[in-house]
Amino acid sequence: MISKNNAVSLKLLSKVTSSDLFWIFSFSILTAVSAQISIPVKPVPFTLQTLMVGLAGAFLGAKRGAYSQFLYLALGAAGLPVFAPTADGFYGIAALFGPTGGYLLAFPLAAFFAGYIIEKHKSYFSVVLAMVVTEMVIIGSGVVYLNTMYLHSWAEALKGGVVIFSLWTVIKVLSGAAIYTGINRNLRKQ
Repeated sequence: MISKNNAVSLKLLSKVTSSDLFWIFSFSILTAVSAQISIPVKPVPFTLQTLMVGLAGAFLGAKRGAYSQFLYLALGAAGLPVFAPTADGFYGIAALFGPTGGYLLAFPLAAFFAGYIIEKHKSYFSVVLAMVVTEMVIIGSGVVYLNTMYLHSWAEALKGGVVIFSLWTVIKVLSGAAIYTGINRNLRKQ
């Protein structure tokens, strides 16, 4: 038998977890945690952030997914240690102007596109496409920024900002699609 206090607690917990703000904040935190799983390589470290960006869009939808990533960027710009450690030591708002800035600034747009694709189409192919688009938007923005602001060489920017991530990107796309479809399938069964 559930006590009156436990029933009130469960009702409050249910209300909190059904809130958009709760999930937006949660995916911001998940992105921050995934940034800490990092292999610091110059100029841009390997992280799990882009996987979380795609999942934010997939689970939250276009607008809320983008909001979660805007919140993530705001937390980092405010100086909280949410961005991935870089070999150059950029942190806080400086990270948005450092070598990883182009990647980071694309997070809201990438989450928006992922969410938009999945809102319009529910097939497994669409989920994979959403994860591919997430990676392409982030890597595309990152390499343009890297070339323009730091390396001034397309060959070097492509080598250090795209090619090095090729296998890692495929793994994240397939993992993101598997995580989303697996969780979504289990939620529908309940």
